[in-house]
Parts: sequence; C-alpha cells; structure tokens
Amino acid sequence: QVQLVESGGGLVQAGGSLRLSCAASGSIFSFNAMDWYRQAPGKQRELVAVITNGGSTNYADSVKGRFTISRDNAKNTVYLQMNSLKPEDTAVYYCNAYYYRTGVKYDYWGQGTQVTVSS
Repeated sequence: QVQLVESGGGLVQAGGSLRLSCAASGSIFSFNAMDWYRQAPGKQRELVAVITNGGSTNYADSVKGRFTISRDNAKNTVYLQMNSLKPEDTAVYYCNAYYYRTGVKYDYWGQGTQVTVSS
C-alpha cells in the first residue's frame, strides 16, 4: 500500500512563498504522474500542477509563472514551490499519484496540508 505524506503548509502573507513536499512510501518512478490538487472551502477540488514520470509538467492557468512542481526520484518526493502567493491560493493542498496496470487506474492521495495566505 502506497502512502503519500504532505508537509510544508502554513500561514504566509500575500507575496510570500512556501514549498510543499509530498513523500511517498515507495518509489515514485513507478507512477505515471504525480499531481498537486487544492480545495478551498465551499469549492471543488482543482488540479494545480502535474509532473509525469518523464518530467513533463503542466499547470493550472491560475498558478502559471508562480508555482513550480518538481520531483526527486532518489528521495521519492515531489515538491510544489509556491511563490508570489495570493489570498485566493488559500486551500488544503493534496498530493496525488497514480499508475495504470492492465487498464486499471490505481490512485493514491495524501491527507492534505493547509495553506493560508493572509492579505
């Protein structure tokens, strides 16, 4: 059973930075991709950033140019560097990882870490 553990959330002023970490209990190289999602109160969970096994990345329009997703295969960890934070970035951030095997998708989630950006 794969476990994902997020850390690095907290309270920061607008314009500040945070770096989230997602540590996996096993090798992240086995995943097709790893993602960061976020969910603000009263809103649906939204995809923030993706990094594939090959290192390709993609971002939500709302965070492009401010957030950077990266991975360290040796540490089995994915990061989300968040700069120029805005109050609207306030949410619980979740790490997600998935892989496909014989056409079946296996999906794993972390417990979430709170990010609060004050104005």
